[in-house]
Amino acid sequence: MFLAATALALCLAGGFAMPAPAATPKAATQKPALTAEAQADVQAAEDYLNSLRTLKARFVQTDNTGHQTAGDFLLKRPGRMRFAYDKPVNDFIVADGTFVHYYDARMQQQSSAPISRTLANFFLQQDIKISGDIAVDDVRHENDGSLLIITVSQAKDPLSGNLSIAFDRDPGTGALTLSRWRVVDPQGLITEITLANVKTGISLDNNLFHYYDPKRAKPRYN
Repeated sequence: MFLAATALALCLAGGFAMPAPAATPKAATQKPALTAEAQADVQAAEDYLNSLRTLKARFVQTDNTGHQTAGDFLLKRPGRMRFAYDKPVNDFIVADGTFVHYYDARMQQQSSAPISRTLANFFLQQDIKISGDIAVDDVRHENDGSLLIITVSQAKDPLSGNLSIAFDRDPGTGALTLSRWRVVDPQGLITEITLANVKTGISLDNNLFHYYDPKRAKPRYN
């Protein structure tokens, strides 16, 4: 099922927390210094992401072929998130604070990985830092400045893929709102998630972020 590969690309690819291979030549990892404006944008995005404790939104996932699926996205930082796809898709992705679990309904199989070894770790860690192990590749504005897009990659392995995060920016206050992100994996395949009806600062019960086996009559939580 191609959705399975797309979902795994969303959470299990990208290389940001995976062990890096042998160091690339220095020339391949050097990037132009950010302007003062770009540095301010990166700091604003980092501050916003760290202030984000809970989020609920509708999402549309677009895979590399242009195929789209939709559903509900829940985030509770640190460590928890859930992607629940609309019917007839019965797949789901959930991070429970320790592991990211992906359930492939067609195969009736579960795949799991520690959060720290997945791309999801970028959003779910206690302190998000767009620096150090994370290199900023590009900072740009679109839609007359109302959209800020920051592209990052793994500093020690820039060929492992990249992550572009887009924020809507209020023209009056400058406040940011997470609106979409795009993952490009090492093979160049693209997965994009676009959010709508974003609500933050809401109460989300931890039970929403347990993995349960859909095949059981009475779901057993991890």
